[in-house]
Amino acid sequence: MTHALITGGAGFIGSHLAEYLLARGEQVTVIDNLSTGRFENIAHLEKTPGFRYAIEDIRHAAVMDRLVSECDAVYHLAAAVGVFSIVHSPIDTLEINVGGTEVVLQTARRYRRPVLIASTSEVYGKGVKVPFSEDDDRILGPTTKSRWSYAASKELDEFLGLAYQKATGLPVIIIRLFNTVGPRQVGNYGMVVPRFVQWALAGEPIQVYGDGTQSRCFANVHDVVDAIARLAHTDGTAGEVFNIGSNEEVSIGTLAERVKARTGSASEIVRVPYDQAYEVGFEDMHRRVPDISKINRAIGWAPSTSLDTTIDQIIAHFRARHS
Repeated sequence: MTHALITGGAGFIGSHLAEYLLARGEQVTVIDNLSTGRFENIAHLEKTPGFRYAIEDIRHAAVMDRLVSECDAVYHLAAAVGVFSIVHSPIDTLEINVGGTEVVLQTARRYRRPVLIASTSEVYGKGVKVPFSEDDDRILGPTTKSRWSYAASKELDEFLGLAYQKATGLPVIIIRLFNTVGPRQVGNYGMVVPRFVQWALAGEPIQVYGDGTQSRCFANVHDVVDAIARLAHTDGTAGEVFNIGSNEEVSIGTLAERVKARTGSASEIVRVPYDQAYEVGFEDMHRRVPDISKINRAIGWAPSTSLDTTIDQIIAHFRARHS
């Protein structure tokens, strides 16, 4: 039986991954400091055989040493997340993302444990070659814009992971996630779909930041954790970078309309300038579309859940919480 350690395992994606691996018959240990993760995401797993957790920071080297020594593989999902957190807490973004990853890799090297590192589509920055492929050049904004600190920190995570792979032979897989959404995701940190759903259900104005023409591809969390686990269990994926996401592109303005329609809401859709929503001079990526041909070749994976189905799942989740 494989024993998996999931950092950030009380977060949105981490908790779904824990469920997935437990259903496969694996043991799962979660570590999370609950800065953005929530214990309620894993509370239902507390009595599940083979599951345990530690409420702790991954930068606590002694705790990580014990947990990594007892596991067979590490899924490193812990990170500062969300545009609001990035813009308003740039120190935490850099220290958690870079310092935490360094501790994970150092400890994994000590015990020769394979590591899967979750990166982000943000590393593609202001690139305009769509869809984005893993080997494409990257274009980031200036260091004076804190918005780009998250992308820079995750780039460094990737470089660190691949350096450990090359220099020490430690098996490391890098995944770049493109807008993962689904039940249990909250809008507190700038996540757009749950934020739209909450506003629509409450009858409040649905706020579209910018002009609404910017587009994204939203992947269902159940499809994403399936891809993550399959990559980790497939030979020949170490030392590689993989995009994981949907290729169903939608503008944010259209997304707001679809959420409004599927909730049956009478909410007004309003436009909010970026300067008002985030910070003066905020820069956004106009399109963010992944090329997923590499992961398809590696493990035969492609997303199978439509955006409308995912929106319906999120609506049902919020309605159940408030029933």
